[in-house]
Amino acid sequence: MIIGDNREKVIQNIKSAANKRDFTAKVEIGDPVMSLKQRLNLVNNFWNKQNNISGKFNNKIGKLMLSFFTQTLSSSTKFTGLKHLVNLPRGGAIVTSNHFDQLDALTINCLAKKMHRNLSIVIEDTNLMLPGFFKYLMNYIGTIPLVNSANYIGNDFFDHLHTALDQEKWALIYPEQEMWWNYRKPRKLQRGAYYFAAKQNVPIISIFVEIRNTEKIEKKNPNFYQTQYIVHVLPVIFPDVTLSLKANSEKMMQKDYQQKVKAY
Repeated sequence: MIIGDNREKVIQNIKSAANKRDFTAKVEIGDPVMSLKQRLNLVNNFWNKQNNISGKFNNKIGKLMLSFFTQTLSSSTKFTGLKHLVNLPRGGAIVTSNHFDQLDALTINCLAKKMHRNLSIVIEDTNLMLPGFFKYLMNYIGTIPLVNSANYIGNDFFDHLHTALDQEKWALIYPEQEMWWNYRKPRKLQRGAYYFAAKQNVPIISIFVEIRNTEKIEKKNPNFYQTQYIVHVLPVIFPDVTLSLKANSEKMMQKDYQQKVKAY
């Protein structure tokens, strides 16, 4: 299923950014533009409404919808490497995956359900302002919004992430940062996810999702084939407590990137 207009223009933006080796460039068209103050107000309001009666009710509805979409839209998804999770100790973990679609988190949620885990999804703050239906989902499916503010990341964000991990949830963080629609190669990773894993002393569940064309053409977009996803579960990466926080996180990041490249 293709979501979003101007896919050809987005593809051109991706090509341009890739040629410049700018693998964290924003390539989507029409994303909200907000000041830091507006972003912080948006996220503060998000957290305030999570615990009121309306927020709790909507969270129940949102999670039911997430479960439904996971089952229906991920029905053709295949999984390899599940053996790497068989002996994973109970407790929280950070999941890292490539980011290539508005709904690619459904594949990770499907994996989490297979392993009887709950998933929290770290999202960019402006995703809370997506139009219509997606705005509702971003607000009520167990997301943890991230604001590019050192004070917010070091305090509120870390507290909410710690709470999720302490509840033995998996937290999905996209270390490639920006979504590059239908992009099939692993991109340069950013260190944030691995810093949090090192700081919290939790493992990295390393994932690479392969995008494979089918023989079917998209009905509403005849220029594109329908695709199928193959979720490659790679060896779990554990933090090395003998290293400094910086060295530990860099080591995990490099290991994860190597695994994703090898999987590709």
